[in-house]
Amino acid sequence: MTSDLVSPGKRDEKPARLSPEQAAAAAMVAEAKARGLALTGPDGLLKLFTKNVLEAALDEEMTEHLGHKKNQAEPDRDSTNVRN
Repeated sequence: MTSDLVSPGKRDEKPARLSPEQAAAAAMVAEAKARGLALTGPDGLLKLFTKNVLEAALDEEMTEHLGHKKNQAEPDRDSTNVRN
């Protein structure tokens, strides 16, 4: 017997559809491999992705807490100090 044998039922099955998140992750991994970027490690894709996701989440949390985007306040605000 060889290891490349597949049961007859498996050949007729359609591949599972990827969710948008899975498709995006697969595209990022493929792009990282094409550029020669490591997937793990100090300069790897996982570290860069985690950093970007956390920064975006923290920025959104700050925007929600303050009620306006960074360096942008409501037009009727008296003070020009919009972040402090």
